[in-house]
Amino acid sequence: MSEQKYVSNAGSLKISQEVIASIAGYTATDMEGVSALATVPQNLTGWLEKQPLRPVSIQLNDGVAVIDIRLRIRHGAKIPELCRKLQSNVKEAVQNMTGVVVSKVNLQITGVDFAEDAAEK
Repeated sequence: MSEQKYVSNAGSLKISQEVIASIAGYTATDMEGVSALATVPQNLTGWLEKQPLRPVSIQLNDGVAVIDIRLRIRHGAKIPELCRKLQSNVKEAVQNMTGVVVSKVNLQITGVDFAEDAAEK
């Protein structure tokens, strides 16, 4: 994986894509309406060896990040509103914590979780 590098008179700093992905993932799962990051079914992992699907993936080009997040939402969430807030919050969190410019936050909703609503009734 590539890294974002910063150099100053005091030394250098490298931020890996894994760090950016963990910030984005934590920010996403911390939002109300998001159930969890999406996982890849075990029966597909061998089939997808060439390009593993991760819940959060980062593409860095010339210091600008594109973030892709796969997630599950809770039943009853207003998807368009939730996605706008999620994209804004992830972009802001990554930029504030790392200084990496985020051009896009792409979301893929892979499912809706109903179990928590049934348990609350």
